[in-house]
Amino acid sequence: MEKMNQAFERMKMLVGMEVDDEEQQQQQESSYMDDFNRNCTLSTKQRLYGFAICLSAGITCTLLSMLVFFHPVKFGITFSLGNLLALGSTAFLIGPKRQFTMMLDPVRIYATAMYIASIIIALFCAVYVRNKLLTLLAIVLEFGALIWYSASYIPFARAMVSKLMLACFDTEF
Repeated sequence: MEKMNQAFERMKMLVGMEVDDEEQQQQQESSYMDDFNRNCTLSTKQRLYGFAICLSAGITCTLLSMLVFFHPVKFGITFSLGNLLALGSTAFLIGPKRQFTMMLDPVRIYATAMYIASIIIALFCAVYVRNKLLTLLAIVLEFGALIWYSASYIPFARAMVSKLMLACFDTEF
């Protein structure tokens, strides 16, 4: 029964409802993300506006990166920024804590690590190294990691992508 009450109180915090003082004292420790979620409660309308603005900014950056495709450094920066904005937009819908826990779910931990690392590598190659070839290779890696990360949210999508890739490379010419 105690676990059920604790789960109910955590659900209240995730949704942004007030928690009674007695129940707050019963919780032994509060993490940074719990405090962050409790202090940053948004209404449904505000969440939808934040999501729409962040997602449209991400899509705009990604599309604008196509205009500077032949300048790999500028392309790498705008493409990576667009990916980060689009990734952050979902935090408005489900909250930063739930977004973070979903990203670290055992099913998609490797896809998340690969995606975040590829964004960092692309930005590093574009901003610090300023090598066009390395930046293009990092963007290709980032795009592949984006597909794999996105597929981790769709049931059986990664298995389908794997089979498609094997089928493409298995055909004889």
